[in-house]
Amino acid sequence: MPDLTPHQFSAERTKGQQRLLDADHLGIKRFLRLDAAAYEDATADGGLDAPTKELLGLVASAVLRCDDCIRLGLTKKQVEDAMHVALVVGGSIVVPHARRALLYLDTFAEQHANRRDQ
Repeated sequence: MPDLTPHQFSAERTKGQQRLLDADHLGIKRFLRLDAAAYEDATADGGLDAPTKELLGLVASAVLRCDDCIRLGLTKKQVEDAMHVALVVGGSIVVPHARRALLYLDTFAEQHANRRDQ
């Protein structure tokens, strides 16, 4: 996707996700269910909680350079910490993605603050 505001990005991602959900394809439906299940809280079974799984997903996404994978439910400090881990794991190839992730978060925070002030 080209450079979009957080609102535009979210709207475009939602539209694309809905298109995927509407696909009449069993394989796609199965994959999407597996993907959603991967981030569910598993602490009752001795597994990881959902926020930790989101952070692990963010690290993997950064290492793989997936701009579409920035999660909005995390704090700025959590994302910065996840970007640090991604940089250590992935090396300098992650730098451009980390830049975009943090700039996107800054823009999102500014827009959110502006809405609160109105």
